[in-house]
Amino acid sequence: MQPKLTIALLQANLIWHNAVQNRINFSKKINSISETVDIIVLPEMFTTGFSMHPQQIAETMQGETIKWMQQLASEKQAAIVGSIIISENNTYYNRFLFVHPSGKIDFYNKHHLFTLAGEHKVYTSGNKKLIVNYKGWKICTLICYDLRFPVWARNVEDYDVLLYVANWPKPRISAWDTLLKARAIENLCYTIGVNRVGVDANKLEYSGHSVGYDGLGKKLTHIKTNLEDKAIITLNKKHITEVRNKLNFLSDKDTFEIK
Repeated sequence: MQPKLTIALLQANLIWHNAVQNRINFSKKINSISETVDIIVLPEMFTTGFSMHPQQIAETMQGETIKWMQQLASEKQAAIVGSIIISENNTYYNRFLFVHPSGKIDFYNKHHLFTLAGEHKVYTSGNKKLIVNYKGWKICTLICYDLRFPVWARNVEDYDVLLYVANWPKPRISAWDTLLKARAIENLCYTIGVNRVGVDANKLEYSGHSVGYDGLGKKLTHIKTNLEDKAIITLNKKHITEVRNKLNFLSDKDTFEIK
């Protein structure tokens, strides 16, 4: 087990429906990271923006973005993670990709589709949580709107890190701030959220507020609002152990079945 885990949060603007340019932009950002990191986190739909037109821009699991992520993960010897639009079996998914340095891919299909934008009409909902085992850490990966549903995130797997990627718009950013902190406190885990900035083709504005919290809800990052920025934080497994031994709240959690 690796006792510490260093994570880079990349808060960026996204070029609408332009996977090539977004990959170029993120390559520059990733290659500018001089520190040794274990995971590099990109936003939701980081190659396209939050689009309801997957038929125009979806990729496959053998596509260029997958190859790009695998190559960078190998070069940086760090996991590259974020969500993109995937076409598979005649349907579309908003898929979280966790690409290991070895090239192995774990993935999670977004469960809660954002009905306000019609996401449920064009994408298929996933029905399984993903807990990634990486360097002795258990990481739960979720996407944007999932944040509003604490039962889906409930820490019944004894995970260490809860990781969200998002395109969460500025008018509702106070909910993003509040709910991320709540998820950290109620699950006694590190919680990280990476959001985009800029304005998309639908004239929606995004202000970022990418952040990391420890298991007590203490803020660990200081990222600029409304601007492209990054943060690098180191998580300590000792913190999780000490918090859970001292505050054994998870043993009192309710049991439930998700249907």
